[in-house]
Amino acid sequence: MNTTIEALQGSLTVTTAPARGWTALRSVGAVLGGLVSTFIVTTAVDLALHATGVFPPHGERMADALFVLALAYRIVFNAAGCYVAARLAPARPTRHALALGVVGVAVSTLGAVLMWEFGPAWYSLANIAIALPCAWVGARLRGARS
Repeated sequence: MNTTIEALQGSLTVTTAPARGWTALRSVGAVLGGLVSTFIVTTAVDLALHATGVFPPHGERMADALFVLALAYRIVFNAAGCYVAARLAPARPTRHALALGVVGVAVSTLGAVLMWEFGPAWYSLANIAIALPCAWVGARLRGARS
């Protein structure tokens, strides 16, 4: 009798894995969390640089050197946002960071199309080009391997 009970206890496993729908929702939330954090920080720095006179008033074209500055901090903030996505991911953090990178390519492409005449072409193209490398860096900062 005891061996039968022991055999049954050994074959029973309790799983605590979240439901598939919940995991998908957490995945979407992780990518959105990275996107929103990137947007908030980038917008705050943009506004601060306009307010302090580093950037010219809205509507005036910036000098190319200022576009270099904007691109430099966007690289850092994009990588940080992808780190956030990887950190919030319920599983497979690299995939979540790269998913945010794909979203970044799409958003940057849309921005390039809509804002093409307001800045140099290299800046728009560079924003598209940095999205996936920043996603990879963000995943590596998280220490993600999958």
